[in-house]
Amino acid sequence: MTRNAWPPHATVWRWHFYAGVLCIPFVLWLAATGSIYLFKPQIDLWLDRPYEGLALSGPPASASAQVSAALAAVPGSVLHSYELPRTSSSAVQVLVGHGADLERAYVHPQTLRVLRVVDEDSRFTNQIFHLHGELMAGDRGSLVVETAASWTIVMLITGLYLWWPSGASGMAGVVYPRMARTGRLFWRDIHAVTGFWVTFFALFLLLSGLPWAKSWGGLLQEVRQWGTSASARQDWTTGRSSELAQRRTALAPPTGAAEGEHVQHHHGDMQGSAAAGLGNYNALDALVRLVRSAGLQPPVLISPPSQANTTWTAKSDTQNRPLRVELTLDSARPAILSRHGFSSKPLLDRVIDTGIAAHEGQLFAPLNQLLGLFTAISLWFVCISAIVMWWRRRPAGLLGAPPPSPDRASWSLGVILVALVLGGIFPMMGGTLLAVWAIEWAVLRRWAAARTFLGLSVPVALSRRS
Repeated sequence: MTRNAWPPHATVWRWHFYAGVLCIPFVLWLAATGSIYLFKPQIDLWLDRPYEGLALSGPPASASAQVSAALAAVPGSVLHSYELPRTSSSAVQVLVGHGADLERAYVHPQTLRVLRVVDEDSRFTNQIFHLHGELMAGDRGSLVVETAASWTIVMLITGLYLWWPSGASGMAGVVYPRMARTGRLFWRDIHAVTGFWVTFFALFLLLSGLPWAKSWGGLLQEVRQWGTSASARQDWTTGRSSELAQRRTALAPPTGAAEGEHVQHHHGDMQGSAAAGLGNYNALDALVRLVRSAGLQPPVLISPPSQANTTWTAKSDTQNRPLRVELTLDSARPAILSRHGFSSKPLLDRVIDTGIAAHEGQLFAPLNQLLGLFTAISLWFVCISAIVMWWRRRPAGLLGAPPPSPDRASWSLGVILVALVLGGIFPMMGGTLLAVWAIEWAVLRRWAAARTFLGLSVPVALSRRS
């Protein structure tokens, strides 16, 4: 690296270091929880094994009777959706709830005995999902994760810049580690080479996960509305509040209908049971047969009219989102009124759905899952090796930040421009950067000991212990 090259190596190294200090705990957490969530279909199937292969002595009960049994098990609830059973001997899974509370009832298909009722948010893979995306802290947690993800992108980009070979002879230490080396060179190779191979995959996972984030996803939603018709509903939520609002809409009666009339379809083919407080979902029996013949990818959810949809609907809820199809149903005939699949979505939605499916490991599973697992494990190697290198060279009593560039003032305009661009693309990164600069100006510039510890003013010769 020549002295006149831009940006200077020392400046990039400092950005890389400080981004790492902020991000490494979150990267380890996201890699661990994300690697578990990659196998959600297998985990859910394994956890549901007690409700598979049930003994049947005759034909199953009607779908409407199964729904009524689930509603009776959760007093005051209404139907959210009926999930088509995996097999004829599988328990029927019925989602019911009220407001933003959602329960999953497992019903014996023949005896109508409710085998289990579980809060949807307490299911293991759903808890992993919320731990991964929001630290189980709602929208605030989503903002924290988004901030960490934004700075991780900075960390990866600066790391790739630092890795870029300059006058290297051969590929050793560049594309493969020198395993015979020991000490600092060994850990440096593990860090740099693994980082090189994983950077593209990690950047993809970070960028494809941002549409879920509260701030970035909300801004994307605004951009999406500019060129998208109102009828094209967004197929992903942005933060916990968005998810709960979606539930409330799906569990609320259609506009103009009273709460007790939620079970009544506008064609009049459903009779309410006010005395029992349950719905007699007669239309569902014929709709189940109709939807089953439509060949949708499982799991398939059939939902009654609500504020979300004025008619009965059926949709595939597969995690491989490009395979999702939604049907609008006429329960009076019964018939399929319309069919909307991946090709009918706006271009932006198709791009995001494809990215989310790949992010969750389901676009071309199981290879996609293994690729995600490789990325997660590699990120652990990168982080652990970074911690080891930092600890070995860290001077006693100091954070151990790389020394600032001796001619850093001459590069200040370029650094500011890069920071403005990155801050504009990733608002949470820009906001935290402004906060750090404000703290440095208001507090740290007057606190000499803190500036020395953080490496903000006094260049420190870092000891390199092997």
